[in-house]
Amino acid sequence: MPVPVGANMGGPSTFDKLKMGAMMGGTVGVIIGFIFGSVNIMRYGAGPNGVMRSLGQYMLGSGATFGTIRTETTTQQAMEAFARAQRYPLVMPRAQYRPSRHE
Repeated sequence: MPVPVGANMGGPSTFDKLKMGAMMGGTVGVIIGFIFGSVNIMRYGAGPNGVMRSLGQYMLGSGATFGTIRTETTTQQAMEAFARAQRYPLVMPRAQYRPSRHE
């Protein structure tokens, strides 16, 4: 049976947005953790944990951090802040130059 044209046209649910944000942030975090961890391991050595475990810790920590940050930005408050940022800027009048008495 075909889906009616107007059905579910509201967009993704909040849960879908949270999932997508967590996946995107986690992916970016893992990649950045890999780069940062690789550079640090090359500069300072792996230490007692070994290369793979140290690199995994960098990747996991960075992925969890970015995933959490990206998930939190899908709130209504963040969307309102984004909408406010898209408005035209308020242009302040330039203050008049007043030379001091000593010039």
